[in-house]
Amino acid sequence: MKRFLLLLLCICSLQNIYSQEEDADGVVSLNIPARNSLTFNRFNINPTFSFVREQSKTISFNNKREWVQFENAPLTYFGSYSGRFAENIGAGIGVFKQNYGVLTTFGGMLNFAYNARVGSVNNLTFGLNVGAYKSGINTADVVTNFDDPSLQNVPEHTLLTINPGINFGLEYLDFGLSINNMVMYNFKTSSVVDVNPEQSLVGHIMYTGYMDSKGFFDESKFTGLLKSEIYEDKTIISALAMITVPKGFWFQGGYNSVYGASAGVGLNITKNIALEYNFENAIGKLNVLGNSHDFTIAYRFENNNYYDYSPQDELTGILENDNKRRKILKAKSEEAKAKKAEEKKKALAAREEAEAKAKVIAEQKAKEEAEAKAKLIAEQKAKEEAEAKAKLNAEQKAKEEAEAKAKLIAEQKAKEEAEAKAKLIAEQKAKEEAEAKAQLIAEQKAKEEAEAKAKLIAEQKAKEEAEAKAILIAEQKAKEETEAKAKLIAEQKAKEEAEAKAKLIAEQKAKEEAEAIAESQIDENLTVEATDELAKSMKNIANSTENSKESQNELLKRFNEIVDIKNEDLKSLKEENDLGDQGITVEPRPFKSVTAENNELSAVMKDLEKVINSRNDKIDELKELYNERSEIDEYALDEVNLFYKNEIDKLKSEQQKAIDAKIELDARLETIRIATEFEKRRRIKRAAFNSEEDRYNQDRSLLQNIKKTTSLNETAYTAEDFDSGEDLGNSIVILKNIKNVESGYYIIIAVHSDVTRRNDFVTKVVSAGRTDIDFFHDVSTSKYYIFYEKFNNIQDANNALKNKGNRPYNNKMSIVKIEN
Repeated sequence: MKRFLLLLLCICSLQNIYSQEEDADGVVSLNIPARNSLTFNRFNINPTFSFVREQSKTISFNNKREWVQFENAPLTYFGSYSGRFAENIGAGIGVFKQNYGVLTTFGGMLNFAYNARVGSVNNLTFGLNVGAYKSGINTADVVTNFDDPSLQNVPEHTLLTINPGINFGLEYLDFGLSINNMVMYNFKTSSVVDVNPEQSLVGHIMYTGYMDSKGFFDESKFTGLLKSEIYEDKTIISALAMITVPKGFWFQGGYNSVYGASAGVGLNITKNIALEYNFENAIGKLNVLGNSHDFTIAYRFENNNYYDYSPQDELTGILENDNKRRKILKAKSEEAKAKKAEEKKKALAAREEAEAKAKVIAEQKAKEEAEAKAKLIAEQKAKEEAEAKAKLNAEQKAKEEAEAKAKLIAEQKAKEEAEAKAKLIAEQKAKEEAEAKAQLIAEQKAKEEAEAKAKLIAEQKAKEEAEAKAILIAEQKAKEETEAKAKLIAEQKAKEEAEAKAKLIAEQKAKEEAEAIAESQIDENLTVEATDELAKSMKNIANSTENSKESQNELLKRFNEIVDIKNEDLKSLKEENDLGDQGITVEPRPFKSVTAENNELSAVMKDLEKVINSRNDKIDELKELYNERSEIDEYALDEVNLFYKNEIDKLKSEQQKAIDAKIELDARLETIRIATEFEKRRRIKRAAFNSEEDRYNQDRSLLQNIKKTTSLNETAYTAEDFDSGEDLGNSIVILKNIKNVESGYYIIIAVHSDVTRRNDFVTKVVSAGRTDIDFFHDVSTSKYYIFYEKFNNIQDANNALKNKGNRPYNNKMSIVKIEN
């Protein structure tokens, strides 16, 4: 026993000697949910219970499903072999597997209990549970709206946990303490886990007795357990009661301040095979968690040995006809008391007889003559002393019984007071646990929604990339079509000109030879004198057309210069983008007004089009006058007609060159425009991340300006006046990596992707009298979340949501959690 106490003391010291910081990803504390049964696997309640009130050994298999209405609800499988192995030893071994949503454990447990008898009916029992298991996170069940590198490298942990316990047993009562997860050692990090939320101090009071009544419940065993679990930040109170009927079945029910009420039933199929079922339902605000179910099948080994400190209950199965009555503790205890009293009485009598004999011998030696008288006196004295001692013993026994009765009454009163206090504490704890469970459920739902949003973002990104590729292909196709169109226009124009020339040749074929002879005799530099009205008109038109040539050439020159400038800008933009993609910073170019440049280009193109059309009209008019004058025989082949025929051909040739030049410039300009738009999109995409800080600074400045310049609205707003944007619903949205924003719970009143709609909403809220309005931006979704309250815990945030009132801008109020 001394070695065992020394071992327990060393184990208790480990917690204070070893502690260090560690990565807790995937570390799950040992917590077997054995809280509804007082029949099987009791060493999970306290390590000493493999010995306390036990007589036999049992193999059992247990399955517990908690909150079955939720997907991936907690699930536990537990198999064990445990019970009484000797007069002072209890032991057990178990294996288990647990799933808590994304958390999972698998391992085994060893139990040992040693009992030291303190008195005839009092016992002090020491127990120890040692669990070894693997724990980790099932990353396939984790949902999130962002890529979390930590989830991709979550390790498995091999853990060892030690749970010591102690129990002091009286005739009907047991008092005990245990420490759950007192020491938890992580073999992965070779260190003791410092922060363990499941570490707790557990105290219990258990009553075990038998009913002495006639009828169905005669000799039935009653067991009641009151337990308190004290954690660092909470205390859990629970009570459990069980009645075992000799016919072969039992009933039990209980209440837990966190998990609610439970009820169960068990029955012996045979003396060896038993089944048990327990039902648990959360109450109060935790009733949304639903029901829990607990199934156990067990095999009891028959015990041919009778051990002290526990009755040998006769086991009866419902399929067996066994009329034996079980031996009850009361009868056995009374028999033991009677035996002890008889032994004590005999010992006292023997001692008194020895003393009397010694006295008689002494007196006989001294006064041999008074032997008969001394013997008579000695016998009388012995008789009186025996009667006095018997009386004293009876008074002492009555006193002890009175004290025991008074103690039992006091304990009952204390129990009632404790139950009343426990009920009050349980209600408070139930409320707190309900809110915590609700938060857990809300966060789980938010993670599922975050996964859906992440999927949507990925699909949107793929769509954008596809659209960008399609735009690039379309731009390339447009460029090719533009070039083909320009080529086709040029070819069509050339064809039309050729056809026109062929027609003109056909019409004037008769006159060509004469005109050719006449033209050969005319000097190109010759000037003709216009004598008739037609010749004078032709001269005026020719002079006007010649005068507009210089203006047309100047416009073509300026058009070409602007196209060259835009081509150089395109080259610079492409070079800047190419170097930017390589991480090379380029010195910014001097500022110039693109708007002014585009306005000038538009004016040049408009003027050029106007001049070309004007010259075309004048050439056509000149040609009509020439044709009209040629129809007059007198002027048909004179020098004036011959001169203006050459002039018309020269003007047409010059004009065609100008038109071809314009078509070429138009095609170049369109190609440059398409390429420039592509490079601009490249630059915008590349600058999106770098400009996030600029966006934040601009948003801050704009918000302050709205608050300074917006005056109160004289008329009251209605809910229809506020555009709250996207409706987040009743679930809690979780966002991560939000810059310039503290972690916490934010009361969101509007969500906008459009800046104009955001500004309009904020301005109306300020004009409605609320100046603490604010907003933050989520880069991953390009959304603005508008709020005016932030809390550090979910309870305060939920209270604010419930008390939102009838303010018109609170129409779509919701909660967003920021985790940075």
